[in-house]
Amino acid sequence: MSASKPLSGKRIVITRAVEQSRDLKERLEKLGATVLLLPAVSFSEPADVTELDRAIRSLESFDWILFTSVNAVRFFAARRRKLGSISIENAKPRCAAVGPATASAAAAEGFRIEYVAKEFLGTALARELGHALAGKRVLLPRSDRAGGSLPDALAAAGAEVTEVVAYHTGGIGSVEPRVLDAMREATVDVVSFFSPSAVENLRGELGVDVLSLLGARAAFAAVGPVTAAALEKAGLPVTIQATEATAESLTSVILQYFSPVKMSEARSS
Repeated sequence: MSASKPLSGKRIVITRAVEQSRDLKERLEKLGATVLLLPAVSFSEPADVTELDRAIRSLESFDWILFTSVNAVRFFAARRRKLGSISIENAKPRCAAVGPATASAAAAEGFRIEYVAKEFLGTALARELGHALAGKRVLLPRSDRAGGSLPDALAAAGAEVTEVVAYHTGGIGSVEPRVLDAMREATVDVVSFFSPSAVENLRGELGVDVLSLLGARAAFAAVGPVTAAALEKAGLPVTIQATEATAESLTSVILQYFSPVKMSEARSS
């Protein structure tokens, strides 16, 4: 390990979709890590877009759009373009996002983000915006596998919520056999998880026993509290946690974990 390559010799698994892993992969490789791609989830347009199209065509009738992930932004914006001539130039609706990565993706698509949740959690939007949502029509585009905690929190805040499926979250994508072998043999140093779906899909693919063994030998890195909670619910350890869903944030906490001070503390504990 050198000062310029502090992650030299470390094998790090990224369980995100390949197209969303490039920035993180490049950052980790520049620091000396060997990166293994294991897309534990795949994403596609929903089979039925009726409700999504209806919401997009009546966009100006909403007071707020809440984006909780980059994928929600990506698929919502793509569908809007496919429908054509759906303007978002007017003041309505106002937009809010969970995390800087989601906010950046929304801004790049032309949405004017007025609020970014301070906590990397969907329900934080309902809590932090509070009275600003009371009596307002709120559009919530999300995955078909998203939970009910955010819609419930928004309703409790007095919002009139329209929840639409913007994208389908599917199973594991194409994976090189050597990557799955490395997971089964526990010959990796870090496995990064970006969503509860990734945790669920890998449990189904590898089995509880394999993941438990892997968790005893490698560091499991969770992005955000929801993913961390999913790992813990599955009985798996959360060794590293990034507060933001950005390549920079995750790289930073991985570097911190492998710092000489942290490694010394781990060996002495």
